[in-house]
Amino acid sequence: MMHKRLNLRLGERLTSFAQFLKQWFRYRWEAFLLIGLGFYLPLTIFVLLAVQIWRLEGGLGWDVVILNAIYQTHRPALDTFATAVTNLGTIWGVLPASIAISLGLLYVKRWRSLTYFFITAFGEILINRGAKLWFHRVRPALWDRPPVAEFSFPSGHAMSSMVFIAALLILTWKTRWRNWVLLFGSIFVITIGWTRLYLGVHYPSDILAGWMMAIAWAVSMRSVIKPQLSRSVARDEAIVLEEAEK
Repeated sequence: MMHKRLNLRLGERLTSFAQFLKQWFRYRWEAFLLIGLGFYLPLTIFVLLAVQIWRLEGGLGWDVVILNAIYQTHRPALDTFATAVTNLGTIWGVLPASIAISLGLLYVKRWRSLTYFFITAFGEILINRGAKLWFHRVRPALWDRPPVAEFSFPSGHAMSSMVFIAALLILTWKTRWRNWVLLFGSIFVITIGWTRLYLGVHYPSDILAGWMMAIAWAVSMRSVIKPQLSRSVARDEAIVLEEAEK
């Protein structure tokens, strides 16, 4: 008799737990999807690339094939275009745009969004420098080009452009600007990556690794800082900040 009661209670508990999980996943599936596709998968790809590059010197087999194919497309007009556009991925594009957005968020008092964007955009610089010093991967030398002093892996231009767009996309995800950021941001990121390959200063694996690390970094900071707040939480934060300023 006691055994039957225990089994009945256990069955009721398991049924209740299953119902709870069903409801919980119903409201949390997007978070799981974001962690899986936005953090775990990109980080795994980066690690796999890093292990291969750590073991091998020079470019991977597919690195060389892709670079040689791109080299066959060289034209004077494309040379001029790639040279002019490539630094939009760092000092002439992403950097001033990041400063402008940070000042805009500061002006409208979006503290949490500002914290997220600032840490994500400028923290990427430290991650990239550290990774380059750690891996010490030399630049491609498949054809003549002006020398570049820094190491190659991962690409700083690819990483900074992707972090900028990923952070901007996260901030605008619940707004009407999301699709525009996704469209033009994708074009921008791919263009910057192509210029680095066209100019012969990076291997494709450098570009891919920069993109993957940038996505993982932006998504991880989103999970920590949570820049997209509900109105009630944002209102509570505003009240706390107002009291702190008194």
